[in-house]
Amino acid sequence: MIEIATQAGAAAQPRTPLSKARVLDAAVALADEGGVDALSMRRIAQALGVVPMALYKHVANKNELLDGMIDVVIGEIDPPADGADWKTAIRRRVLSARRMLLRHPWASGVIESRMKARANPTLVVMEYLDSMIGIFRGGGFSIDLTHHAMHVMGSRLLGFSQELFEDGAGRDPEPDMPPPEEIAARFPHIAELAMAVAHDDESVVGSGCDDQFEFEFALDLTLDGLERLHGDP
Repeated sequence: MIEIATQAGAAAQPRTPLSKARVLDAAVALADEGGVDALSMRRIAQALGVVPMALYKHVANKNELLDGMIDVVIGEIDPPADGADWKTAIRRRVLSARRMLLRHPWASGVIESRMKARANPTLVVMEYLDSMIGIFRGGGFSIDLTHHAMHVMGSRLLGFSQELFEDGAGRDPEPDMPPPEEIAARFPHIAELAMAVAHDDESVVGSGCDDQFEFEFALDLTLDGLERLHGDP
């Protein structure tokens, strides 16, 4: 009698409710194991012990799934170090981003492809970039020098080396993106930088950017750094 009651009680244990967070965590774990190309709603559902259709209550499609996975891994990057100077703070966060990508080798490719596909980064990515701009500004950088620094850093801000700033003109606006005035209030450093840059419609590095100048700025900065190191004893 006692055994039957115990079994009945175990059977009555409620299952952990399905949530977007659980779906994304399962997707990240599966991508870590087999790469993002092998990821499917069916495999995620199997890992969670649900039917595939249950997932669509939390992620509408594969692109939304990938965007959510990016947000999960970006959330693993260490917050800014308290009391650190701008150089130390930026370096620590970039190296933390690098460690995150080593844990999730698929992430750099997904970040790059989704940044190119979307008119705007996700809100989590924007929050991260806004905080990085804020570190430069808090360190005494002018808005102009901050703009150039963000281009020089590029995707290194997220732990890998590819062009990060793409022109989103002509792409459909993201349905989950708040209106521009709310974006400006939520990410003041991004808004300040966006309002300050001069416009060049033919730029390949981003709307409002002088492509040739940014290329030469990064080149000269690299050569100056190499010259300094070459001159060190």
